[in-house]
Amino acid sequence: MTAAVLGGLPARHGVPLATQTTLRVGGPARDYVEVTSATELVAVVRALDAAGEPVLVLGGGSNLLVGDAGFDGTVVKVATRGVADDVAACSGAVLTVAAGEPWDPFVALTVERGFSGLEALSGIPGSVGATPIQNVGAYGAEVGQHITTVRTLDRSTGKVRTLFAVECGFGYRSSVFKAHPGRYVVLDVTFQLRLGSLSAPVRYAELARVLGVEAGARVPAAEVREAVLRLRSSKGMVLDDVDPDTWSAGSFFTNPVLDEAAAAGLPEGAPRYPQPDGQVKTSAAWLIERAGFGRGFGDGPARLSTKHTLALTNRGSAHASDVLALAREVRDGVRRAYGITLEPEPVLVGCEL
Repeated sequence: MTAAVLGGLPARHGVPLATQTTLRVGGPARDYVEVTSATELVAVVRALDAAGEPVLVLGGGSNLLVGDAGFDGTVVKVATRGVADDVAACSGAVLTVAAGEPWDPFVALTVERGFSGLEALSGIPGSVGATPIQNVGAYGAEVGQHITTVRTLDRSTGKVRTLFAVECGFGYRSSVFKAHPGRYVVLDVTFQLRLGSLSAPVRYAELARVLGVEAGARVPAAEVREAVLRLRSSKGMVLDDVDPDTWSAGSFFTNPVLDEAAAAGLPEGAPRYPQPDGQVKTSAAWLIERAGFGRGFGDGPARLSTKHTLALTNRGSAHASDVLALAREVRDGVRRAYGITLEPEPVLVGCEL
């Protein structure tokens, strides 16, 4: 891609995408350009679209599995930064955050400044701009609960468009952005948080037990953050350069949400979490383990984490094909055992499950 198309920004060629993802697998990008402002991001993506160039917009690479052949197009790395806040006693803290801001340092900032609501989402890798796409959630909290607007580039029209929360279609690990992959490029996200040192109500049973409180209690947000980081670390879900158990895309499969008939067929003892729409959510980790895939399963360079069966990990020399083979083995085993097909959570680029 020419410098003119990229607005004069320098492009690199053959950048290995394994260096850009938390799974540490993936072939090269034909072209790779880094943008540091929303203006650059909009201009570059518009120009690439106009030129008919395949585009992969890349944030933190924490929810991405790139095939071994890489990406035959231009990877646009979002390295935008900035947190603007408007704090008022009546409306709380309203923070507009650039899409490229790393997520966990932003959460730490909110806790340090006495803004509550995001503390249970501590330790999640990736960037702020990726969180509304998956409606990232953990320990009883979802990011969509605290988002007011998401400013985007709508590639179907080439126009900048701001979506209010009600337009985002937030659901369990879903959103309008995920429903229309590639259409929207997130530029920034605006959050509204409560003022005060106490956390949002602690709703997740495991977290409540660790904190020694009843479900629904509010405790210092800093204590919630510390507890969540300990829990995530114990499951290999906090990135660590020296621990291959953390070289993953986090939870590789989403928890199945089943209709009444399918839920009735769950085996005795399977977790059942009733949903507002009458469906029932169950645990992918429970199904995986009961289907015979325990922690550390596998004998190749890609294995299940020794700490958590939902994480498929690169033990140091894995290729994307190794991760995919393991994922297929686990998915097919659960389907044979229970008739439930697990769905992958990461975005798959240049490969299929």
